[in-house]
Amino acid sequence: MIESVSGNTVVCGLIGSPISHSISPLMHNAAFTHLGLDYIYVPLPVKPEALSDAIGGMRALSIRGLNVTAPHKVAVIPLIDEMDSLARQIGAVNTIVNNEGELKGYNTDALGFIQVLADKGYDIKGKKIVVVGAGGAARAITFALADKGAELTIINRRQEFGWAIDLSSKLAQTFRREVNALELSDNNLTESIGEADLLVNATTAGMTPDIENTPVAARFLRRGMLVFDIVYSPLETRLLREARQAGARTISGLDMVVAQGALSFELWTGQKAPVDIMKEAAIKGMKNEV
Repeated sequence: MIESVSGNTVVCGLIGSPISHSISPLMHNAAFTHLGLDYIYVPLPVKPEALSDAIGGMRALSIRGLNVTAPHKVAVIPLIDEMDSLARQIGAVNTIVNNEGELKGYNTDALGFIQVLADKGYDIKGKKIVVVGAGGAARAITFALADKGAELTIINRRQEFGWAIDLSSKLAQTFRREVNALELSDNNLTESIGEADLLVNATTAGMTPDIENTPVAARFLRRGMLVFDIVYSPLETRLLREARQAGARTISGLDMVVAQGALSFELWTGQKAPVDIMKEAAIKGMKNEV
């Protein structure tokens, strides 16, 4: 735990709405303490209408770094000074570094997602992968998957289907391969998931407190497939529970949040992240043991 804060303490934090469920403060503060760094990480709830003021506050208050979560990952782009090449390609930012008032955006979601699959020994190339969602997290995940040679289908709700069309078009242009975009419906789920090797939930469906929600009903899940839910609160979402009961393999969003958080930590501090310490703090936080 952070024992003291002084005039020299470096501030990092998280902006989004809602963020009360976030384990990032526990994870990052445990890492700062472990390495003896005079840093502190704080949750900063920011509604969409206040995003511009919040980024201005980052400059004015010399906040070293911010994680950016829903719904700001795309909207924040015009408010910062530059992006690294991956974030620019994806069109979404989840990490900002403040270098003496110059704000640079990065996307550690993409690299964190791929790192988790690599750690599990999962070979992406040629796999048929269905991604539910087309927001900021989905943009990062689909670009990372397309770059590794996946055959992608993006499914999104009817009221936001335009996002899926735009994303599939951008992916197709960038990687010179077909990317399907489908509306979320029983017929489309039956057809696409029936052939899928991997299903990814890249939405907030099922996140605390709405834990009985799920982006894909149990009847569409099947034995042998892999289901990766980026939601990490609760540790086992309804989607993952029903996938496990159907005989599918599962990956929790906790793995991704730790992986992307470690990458953000390294951008802010210039030091290697203590990943095991971060994951331990995250798990304890999820189990209310801290």
